[in-house]
Amino acid sequence: MDKRRIKVTVRGLVQGVSFRAAARGQAKALGVTGWVRNQPDGSVLLEAQGPVVSVERMLAWCRVGPPVAEVSGVDVQDLPVLDGEGDFAIRH
Repeated sequence: MDKRRIKVTVRGLVQGVSFRAAARGQAKALGVTGWVRNQPDGSVLLEAQGPVVSVERMLAWCRVGPPVAEVSGVDVQDLPVLDGEGDFAIRH
């Protein structure tokens, strides 16, 4: 199975709208591992890893976010796959 890992910066109204909790729920539903955290500039940063199709679905979700969010931009960077990661965490 081909895996992919991405680093995603999501900009817009993405803090204070439960973006991190919703991202964790989406990741768990898709079988994606990684982490998500708020950034000082108001953006949200996350890394997601898993089967290529699942990571692409996670990225598509990030472009919209939870219902209250207003995503204005998304930057994506491919990263090397990490071995041994088993969960999707909210980082502070």
